[in-house]
Amino acid sequence: MLDLKQLGQKAGAAARSLATVPREQKDTALYAIADALLSEQEDILTANRADVAEAQENGLSEALIDRLTLTPERLANIAADTRKVAELPDPVGEEFDARTLENGLRVCKRRTPLGVLGVIYESRPNVTIDIAALALKSGNAVILRGGKETLRSNKALIKAVQRGLEEADLPGDSVQYIDDPDRRYVLELLRLHEYVDMIIPRGGAGLHQFCRENATVPVITGGVGVCHLFVDASADLDRALDVLQNAKVQRPSVCNALDTALIHRAIAADFLPRLADRLAQDGVRFKADEEALAILEAASNGRWQVEPAGPGDWDTEWLSLVLGIKVVGGLEEAIEHIQAHSTGHSDGILTQDQMHADRFVDRVDSAAVYVNASTRFTDGAQFGLGAEVAISTQKLHARGPMALRELTTYKWIIIGDGHVRA
Repeated sequence: MLDLKQLGQKAGAAARSLATVPREQKDTALYAIADALLSEQEDILTANRADVAEAQENGLSEALIDRLTLTPERLANIAADTRKVAELPDPVGEEFDARTLENGLRVCKRRTPLGVLGVIYESRPNVTIDIAALALKSGNAVILRGGKETLRSNKALIKAVQRGLEEADLPGDSVQYIDDPDRRYVLELLRLHEYVDMIIPRGGAGLHQFCRENATVPVITGGVGVCHLFVDASADLDRALDVLQNAKVQRPSVCNALDTALIHRAIAADFLPRLADRLAQDGVRFKADEEALAILEAASNGRWQVEPAGPGDWDTEWLSLVLGIKVVGGLEEAIEHIQAHSTGHSDGILTQDQMHADRFVDRVDSAAVYVNASTRFTDGAQFGLGAEVAISTQKLHARGPMALRELTTYKWIIIGDGHVRA
């Protein structure tokens, strides 16, 4: 039986040590972890194949199995992202907002680690390394709890992490993994407020809700993306097809994949059949509102699969080759639909009208708002952050991809010369 209080105590001690470790030592650990991922590739992939086989036997969805699956290419990319984190500036100790007051006191803010992170996640073993790398670089200890479907994979990955810690002479308790799939340990971790400073869930809406409702530790939520692209009447339609295809098809099982395309009525009759033709080649099925359905059925001749959108479809994160399509009268109707149905993750407009682009950016309050680009870029690596521990859709502390700076807080530093307050 695991003693989570003991894990928390060990993590706290490791965090206090990590807080003052020089950058060179942390980077040594990260490079060693990257090397270990490649040198231990066969063990990791063997463990992952066993997880995937069991997931298939248990009937997990294609989207979850895709997230679970590791390949030599994906493992190489994880190792490369770990090296990128090592190459990034160390935020710990960075001073900002410095100024001298009228009384001569010098004040500034200095970045410090949050302390101990508790991260609960499902299906994606790459998250194990992303989080370990970012936590170490930002001086935080972390307690990881992956899903039972990734247990073998995560154990193999944690061995690579521990090897890196050992080579850099960093505390082994800096990264700990709860390897018992019993769900009670999730609840215990959520209430470990004496030792854990922040909980970060990565998974579906149910996991996020469970964490919000049960945690006594601050929780950063996000990662559930009902993402939209609005094709304005002025859009470059050839480029719009490319963007929509990328947003929907490039990797449909992730949170920043496109879920709903909103099409301006002025271009719908011409554009919708072109869009359906393009995406049907990739196996995309369509859920259409009444107006879009009529256009597509009239032009179909059986070339694509389209059916009426149901009442809850506009609020569904598909995570598969399904796309919702709705015809709207213009910019304002598109914005109203997004405000009603978006989860605040990633939403965008395709337009050549700068006034429309500006209004969309001002009115749509999502963590990432796009103009003439695919939503698939909402990713720590794509934003130049190396990786991310989560995509936050909250408005407090951090928003969007959470990377190094988002894993720090700050303290005020005040320098005086015998100052006393009058």
